[in-house]
Amino acid sequence: MRLANKVALITGASSGIGRESALLFAKEGAKIVAVDINVADGEETVKMIADSGGQATFVKADVSRAEDCEAMIAAAEDRYGALHVLFNNAGIMHSQDDNAETTEEDVWDLTMAINVKGVFFGCKYGIGALRRAGGGSIINTASFVSLLGAATPQIAYTASKGAVLSMTRELATIHARENIRVNALCPGPLRTELLMKFLNTEEKKQRRLVHIPMGRFGEAAEMAQSALFLASDEASYITGSTFSVDGGITAAYVTPE
Repeated sequence: MRLANKVALITGASSGIGRESALLFAKEGAKIVAVDINVADGEETVKMIADSGGQATFVKADVSRAEDCEAMIAAAEDRYGALHVLFNNAGIMHSQDDNAETTEEDVWDLTMAINVKGVFFGCKYGIGALRRAGGGSIINTASFVSLLGAATPQIAYTASKGAVLSMTRELATIHARENIRVNALCPGPLRTELLMKFLNTEEKKQRRLVHIPMGRFGEAAEMAQSALFLASDEASYITGSTFSVDGGITAAYVTPE
């Protein structure tokens, strides 16, 4: 198994990429710390893992709060003795996120608090745990919109994911000699509840689909497979990468420097 004897903490584990990754990582041998603010669905993820013969524990945390992130890392070490994989995946895409003129300040602030501070706090408290374990892998969920502009306005989300990508590169550079790898998973448009609530009309959906060479939305399970690779020792020489899993959208629209 690709994550045998590893402990993996995954934020946003109640649904979407987080839940699919928790299930897959557990199947590959990892002990899972499933973190979310949604208690019922987070505990359901843990139950699904247990029913499949895996090991998992749920921790309630609001990743925009430093004390919650400190506590989730402590819970991983207390319960399983170490932490080897930190998947900072939790994020929001606010329904009122729009262009710069119409997006309200509270929407901007909430998006930044969860999407950017959540990653920062995860790393702030998680890096020490990975160091104590002898090294490990950090995966931060960015987005294809960190590399190109979104056709449907979402200024706060796009800016937040650009920050995640930049943060990932710096963290990778700083901690490379400590056997701590840090990579950004950049999903393309996915058929998840998060995006489908935002693309809530057929017109909005088509504005996204027309740009995707593969002609379809991605699936959360496909992102989990990519995260598994980055978490595993198979990716031992990969750090600071922009790992795009996007149906070809950035290949079609991003010009290499």
